[in-house]
Amino acid sequence: MENRKNYFHLHLISDSTGETLMSAGRAVSAQFQAYAAIEHIYPLIRSRRQLASVLESIDREPGIVLYTIVDEELARLLDLRCRDLGTPCVNLLEPVMTTFQTYLGSPSRRRVGAQHALDADYFARMEALNFTMDHDDGQLPEDYDQADVVLIGISRTSKTPTSIYLANRGIKTANLPVVLGMELPDSLLKATRPLIVGLIATSDRIAQVRENRELGVTQGFDRRDYTDRANIQEELKYARSLCARHGWPLIDVTRRSIEETAAAIVALRPRLR
Repeated sequence: MENRKNYFHLHLISDSTGETLMSAGRAVSAQFQAYAAIEHIYPLIRSRRQLASVLESIDREPGIVLYTIVDEELARLLDLRCRDLGTPCVNLLEPVMTTFQTYLGSPSRRRVGAQHALDADYFARMEALNFTMDHDDGQLPEDYDQADVVLIGISRTSKTPTSIYLANRGIKTANLPVVLGMELPDSLLKATRPLIVGLIATSDRIAQVRENRELGVTQGFDRRDYTDRANIQEELKYARSLCARHGWPLIDVTRRSIEETAAAIVALRPRLR
């Protein structure tokens, strides 16, 4: 029997980018498999006029309202109006803010967009992201000693997305592919600064991902070898031997999300926290 989804409206209102709300809303929605959220996202809501327009949308398509608005007057207005409409409304920040204030014994500054300030951390993240994009897939190998982390692994072991995730935390990350029988560049073997980590997965998982990948028309490319499990096992064996030879840690990404892989990498080198 076909699984049918029940749909509901999810209104996400933020005085900043709305990223926190989207992550929270989707994480909770995923726990209700029979339902699917129709998301309405309203970023940068910072005035009564903007909020009035949002409230009209909620009135037309009622559903669950989640918001992160630090301005107390706007938050109170939203709460009261949703109560009048009979619409559930949750301020995601307030319980956390109250807990911090109680523990620290100090009121918050309630500054809009405080987490996105153009401070030193922001520019460090931008620098890390630029470095990571420039050093994706083995590019500019002469710079490996400038990296915080270098990820190695055979094709389809999530090197690039993991690198980008780390870069968004301010960690300069390079990655390069391991190719069966091909030696690694001397610049990597001589590098003393970066944490070098090997990423692996099961041959079944890698074959599945490779089979689903849209491949180009590279001359001489053999798709059968690329997706053959026996060949993949040989590639993995070679990658493991390289890491064992140089004492580099290995992380199996088969059942890990990108976030979990990144957390494991950070845990290997406390100074990256």
